[in-house]
Amino acid sequence: MDLSLDGQVVLITGGVRGVGAGITRAFLAAGATVLTCARRPPDQPIEEAGRAPEYLPCDVRDPAQVDTLVDTITRTHGCLDVLVNNAGGAPFAMAGEASPRFHAKVVELNLLAPLLVSQAANRVMQQQDSGGVIVMISSVSGRRPSPGTAAYGAAKAGLDNLTATLAVEWAPKVRVNALAVGMVRTELSHLHYGDEAGIAAVGRTVPLGRLADPAEIGSCAVFLASPLASYVSGATLPVHGGGESPAFLSASTSREAP
Repeated sequence: MDLSLDGQVVLITGGVRGVGAGITRAFLAAGATVLTCARRPPDQPIEEAGRAPEYLPCDVRDPAQVDTLVDTITRTHGCLDVLVNNAGGAPFAMAGEASPRFHAKVVELNLLAPLLVSQAANRVMQQQDSGGVIVMISSVSGRRPSPGTAAYGAAKAGLDNLTATLAVEWAPKVRVNALAVGMVRTELSHLHYGDEAGIAAVGRTVPLGRLADPAEIGSCAVFLASPLASYVSGATLPVHGGGESPAFLSASTSREAP
């Protein structure tokens, strides 16, 4: 049962806060050399097991910056073993009211940027004897209606398809998988779910009775990057605490409804 990633060089986009910080800590705990990139440095230092990641500034939507990022990593560390495409997100906006530019920017960040970074990483991984692993951080929003974040949900659905396609195109040297992440408790949870009472109420709608911790998302990403998942490629793993209970169950007056 080998989850150790000792000696592995791992790049985590958007790995400086929220879910990304949880993923960063998980890879540090697994022994990897971790590099994070974002447009802004972390608000607080990230450490795990007495180790810290290296931060590199990069806008993952910019091809020139992405090429420089990957070139810097391979020149400094000699390889790139794992890429975690975590950078993403979208502010709340109803589809009928948001501008075309707004929608384009959301799709660019959540679908086209992961493709761009993956292309750069793949060019390196294909030349390595050990190949490489790419993990996409997708969302349950890509598998259900996503009111208020329509372009985001559509982009994540595209990311799931992209995962399956790249797994075929880039095999056998590179494995490509995704995590379909559900609701996660981060420093920004209050913006989505309200105060502590609201967060607890939202958590009760999940079969496991709570929101995920970023560390739990990180553990699943480490698994997909590890030798334990050596025959897993093209998969999107749901990490959502059991999903969402069907709305009709809470509305039903049947005594049989849970």
